[in-house]
Amino acid sequence: MKTKVSSRLSLTWVSLLCISCFFVGAMFTSRFRGSDSGSQLILKHRRDQEVSVATEEYAHEKKKSQEKDVIQEVLKTHKAIEDHRSLDKSVSMIQKQLSVRHDHQHIVGVSTTNTSTKGNQMKKFFMVIGINTAFSSRQRRDSLRETWMPQGEKLEKLEKEKGIVVKFMIGHSATPHSILDKEIDSEDAQYKDFFRLNHVEGYYNLSAKTKTFFSSAVATWDAEFYVKIDDDVHVNLGMLASTLALHRHKPRVYIGCMKSGQVLTKKTAKYREPEFWKFGEEGNNYFRHATGQIYAISKDLATYISNNQPILHKYANEDVTLGSWFLGLEVEHIDDRNFCCGTPPVCEMKADDGEVCVASFDWKCSGVCKSVDRMWLVHAVCGEGDRAVWDANL
Repeated sequence: MKTKVSSRLSLTWVSLLCISCFFVGAMFTSRFRGSDSGSQLILKHRRDQEVSVATEEYAHEKKKSQEKDVIQEVLKTHKAIEDHRSLDKSVSMIQKQLSVRHDHQHIVGVSTTNTSTKGNQMKKFFMVIGINTAFSSRQRRDSLRETWMPQGEKLEKLEKEKGIVVKFMIGHSATPHSILDKEIDSEDAQYKDFFRLNHVEGYYNLSAKTKTFFSSAVATWDAEFYVKIDDDVHVNLGMLASTLALHRHKPRVYIGCMKSGQVLTKKTAKYREPEFWKFGEEGNNYFRHATGQIYAISKDLATYISNNQPILHKYANEDVTLGSWFLGLEVEHIDDRNFCCGTPPVCEMKADDGEVCVASFDWKCSGVCKSVDRMWLVHAVCGEGDRAVWDANL
C-alpha cells in the first residue's frame, strides 16, 4: 500500500517538475528572443545612421565637387574674357601703329630726288606719273626724253609750277647692289627722273610692282591723280592734264580705255590666266578694266590700295589685277577712247580734226611698235606742241 502511494507522489512531482521546466524554458527562450530582436533593432538603427551619414557625406562631397567645377568654369570664362580684351588691345595698338606709320613715314626703300614736303606738311600736286620701265629699257627711256617727256630744268619747273610729277619707276634687282642697280644709279644721277621702288624687278611681278608704285607714290606726293604709263607709249601731257582736270571733283574715278578681253586658259598663251576658273566657264571674258598701257586713278583709290595692299589679290595680268581691286567699290569707271588712239595715221587724223589724243600706241604691239625708232615720228605727227602742258588750265 505504501509502495503505491509513493509511486503516485513520484509521478506527480515529476509531472510538476516537467511542467515547471517547460515554463522556465519557455520564459528563457522568450527573453532570449526578445533580447536578440532588440539587438537586431539596435544594429539596424546603427546601420541606418551610418548610411544616412555616408549619404550626407557623399552629397556634401558631390556639392563641393560641383561648386569646384563651377568655380573652374567661371575662372576659365574670366580668363577667356581677359585674353579677348588683351587681344583687342593688341589689335587696337597695331592698328594705331600702322595708322601712325602710314601717316608719318615714307615707304621703306623708296628713293626720289623730289622734295615734296616742307616741314610736316606735304606740298599739293595735281598728278604723279609713273612710267613703268625695266633695266633693259635704256633706249626706250631715251626715246621718251627726246620727245614728250621734259628734262632737266623743265622737269623741275613742271613740278613747281603745274604740280605735275613725271618719273620712271623701277625697283631693284634680285641681287643687291648689282651692276644693273648701279647703272640705274648712274642714269638717275644724270637725269634725276627716277622713282625707285622697294620691289624686285621681273616681268611676272608687274601686278606687285603696280601695287608698290601706287602705295609708294601716295606716301611721297599728295596729288589729285596718279597715272601709270608704259615706256613704249606716246603721251600728250597737256591733253592728259586737261582731261583729268574735268574729273577732279569726283571722289573715286578710274580712267582709261576700258576693255573686256577673253580669259586665256592655254598654257602656251602669252597672257594666260592661271586662275581662269574664277571667271566662270571656259571662253568667258574678264570684267571691264582699263587697258594697261595707260590709266589714271584718283587719290582716294590710290590711298585705298596703299591701306589695303597686304590683302589685295594679284592676278597674272597687271591691268586685270588693278580692275579687280575696284570691284565692289563705289568707283566711277570712265571709258575715254582718247587714251588709246592708234599711231599715225589714226592719231594724225584725230589731230587734224581738232581732237588731240591723250595717248597713242599700236594694239598689236601693246605699245608703239619699234618704239625706239618710231617714237619721234609719232611725236612729230601727233604731238600737241611744247606749250600745251604749260597752257593747260589746272
